[in-house]
Amino acid sequence: MLKSYFWVMNKKLFALLIALMSLSLLGIIFVQGYWIANSYQTKDDQFKINVRQILSSVAKKIQVREAEDYYNLYSGLIDSANIPDNVTMSELIYKTQNDRTKETVIFSDGILAEDYKLSSSFLDLEETDSIQFKKLTNRKSTTTFKEGVDGGGITKSYNESFSRLTDYERSHFEHFFKNISAKQPLHKRVEAEEIEANIQNELENYGLKSKFEFAVYSNGLATKVRSRNFNLNPDTTYDVPLFVNDEADTSYTLYVNFFEKEKLVLNSILGMAILSLVFTGVIVLAYANALSQIFKQRQISQIKSDFINNMTHEFKTPIATINLALDALKNPKVKDNKEFLSRYLGMIRDENRRMHAQVENVLRISKLEKNELDLPKERIKLHEVVEDAITHISLIVEDRGGYVKTHFGALKSSVLGNESHLTNVVVNLLDNAIKYSEGPPKIDVFTENVKNSIILKIRDQGIGMSKTVQKKIFEKFYREHTGDIHNVKGHGLGLAYVKRILDDHDAQVYVESEKDKGSTFIIKLHLIS
Repeated sequence: MLKSYFWVMNKKLFALLIALMSLSLLGIIFVQGYWIANSYQTKDDQFKINVRQILSSVAKKIQVREAEDYYNLYSGLIDSANIPDNVTMSELIYKTQNDRTKETVIFSDGILAEDYKLSSSFLDLEETDSIQFKKLTNRKSTTTFKEGVDGGGITKSYNESFSRLTDYERSHFEHFFKNISAKQPLHKRVEAEEIEANIQNELENYGLKSKFEFAVYSNGLATKVRSRNFNLNPDTTYDVPLFVNDEADTSYTLYVNFFEKEKLVLNSILGMAILSLVFTGVIVLAYANALSQIFKQRQISQIKSDFINNMTHEFKTPIATINLALDALKNPKVKDNKEFLSRYLGMIRDENRRMHAQVENVLRISKLEKNELDLPKERIKLHEVVEDAITHISLIVEDRGGYVKTHFGALKSSVLGNESHLTNVVVNLLDNAIKYSEGPPKIDVFTENVKNSIILKIRDQGIGMSKTVQKKIFEKFYREHTGDIHNVKGHGLGLAYVKRILDDHDAQVYVESEKDKGSTFIIKLHLIS
């Protein structure tokens, strides 16, 4: 009872350990997946920010370039203008006096504003008759009056300087020009080649290598200023207003489609993602392998435990039978009865033989695993081996009212093998056919030649087996589960021994079977000339 309790507790602890390990592994996989997804999203957001900055810079450069072109032309024309339409002079004068030095200084700072009207034809503007602009000149003067030491004559000095206020002129021009340039057609303001070059330059400045297509739309309608293969895709297309006026209003929008966006973002995290997945995969494989080994070890432990229990039961029964027979032989009545004496001696011999056979099977498997079994091979006739094996089980078959029939169709049966062990192989297969026949065993043995091989088939009409069982019957200790019914005694060693011996002979063995329709074991051996 105590042993059973500890077994249940160990089983629960083992299940809890496996659950915790599995949960931890799932957690690692989840974290790795979350990290990859988060990295992708971060890179995607960074790409969007970079694109916004790139497009803003492109729009600003185009607008500044347009103003520069016209201002450079304006600068050359303003100097050639002769008579202004209007002249305004704004002047600030202030005086300082030093009583100690008897010096008086008068400062003058004035701005001369000359208004001009320039024909729009000079600037190639069709929608405007003339352009107004100002020529601003800054004049500064300093006048100094100084009395003599004795109050005598006054000394006067004068200094005057002029300078153009080009920054103010430019600001005034651009403010005025924004309002009139909006009336110009788009193709005169910007060309597709300029947009493409600016975008390409900005991408290089940000270290981005992505193909793109672009187009300029006017009030939601496509214009002719565009690349050849532009396609408006909401997922990969970004926009920026173009030619914005002082009221932050515009009728033009530049759309750029970065159709390689997904590839670009994915490539940026691909290296780390692959490494992460590889390491996670290694952990998963190691975990799966460890889990498989644990289950196999538990299964082997359970099988060995069952084997010891079964073996103990198998030995206990014949030992008890032998003891009973020996006790019976001590009876004076039995000693004088030859029939009973022969019967009990036969029982002792049979039970002893059965125990010896089980011990031999265990020893054979043990030696095979340690590679201690010496298998000297020589030329033998397979047909003779089969006939010899049949003699070992013929009495059992006859006692159950069955038969073993041979159908030797092979013309050649010479193989290189160990006669003793091949005989044991055939005996094991025949014994297996007898065990799994519910009624009288009906066994047919066939041989045939196929190319350079001989095929041996042992067919019975027993209970058969399922496809699942067929895959495992050659495993050591394996026996088909039949609930609490043990009509067939054994330990799952016979067929494991068969497989191991035939592997050593470079031979093949497999089974064909259907439930309730019998089984056929097939052996393929190489012929020798």
